[in-house]
Amino acid sequence: MADEAEFDLNSLNDEELTEQVYDDLYNGLKAEVEQATRILLKRGWGPEKVLNKALVGGMQIVGIDFRDGILFVPEVLQAANAMKGGMEILRPLLAETGAEPIGKMVIGTVKGDIHDIGKNLVSMMMEGAGFEVIDLGINNPVEKYLAALEQHQPDILGMSALLTTTMPYMKVVIDEMKAKGLRNKYIVLVGGAPLNEEFGKAVGADAYCRDAGIAVETAKALIAARRTAAAAAAAAAAA
Repeated sequence: MADEAEFDLNSLNDEELTEQVYDDLYNGLKAEVEQATRILLKRGWGPEKVLNKALVGGMQIVGIDFRDGILFVPEVLQAANAMKGGMEILRPLLAETGAEPIGKMVIGTVKGDIHDIGKNLVSMMMEGAGFEVIDLGINNPVEKYLAALEQHQPDILGMSALLTTTMPYMKVVIDEMKAKGLRNKYIVLVGGAPLNEEFGKAVGADAYCRDAGIAVETAKALIAARRTAAAAAAAAAAA
């Protein structure tokens, strides 16, 4: 125990310190992640490098082990909370540098549903992967989703439900997006314990995500595909 008390993160070189951040994120050690974040910044690392190489790199490991059933929700929440500590230090610095997030997501639990553990986990994992996340909380009517889409202009809309009685409300939101000509503007991801892939297709979502790790992977893949298609269309138009 004495050795642990005397352990000094400053004594590690950059590579060792990055590995230590991975371990500390994995173990949910918020104070240590915050300290390491400050040390890397003092060593001249830019905020974007700290985010991508240390924090996002560490959370990718957490996400993979959560997906594979090695880690469970309580441990991932602890890891995400540790990540949040590092992010609070980096966020104002990233804003100053004008660093672009991977993408932007509006997320919320649907009307009539007050469950939010799964949604919160997705929010934290998405932010940990480098996304900007606007969390609308619980019990969201269609009007609140549409207002948030208009205000924030995200890449992705995420909807969550834990009750079989509230999950059909996702179709209400998507149908209203279609009616207003907005559906094709956004990627729509849905998730929650009672949902499955068939339900996601039936309500018109782009994808069903069974857990937070898959939500991150799916979001990255769909945004990349959409941007590639947009670039190809722009190139074709210019030709």
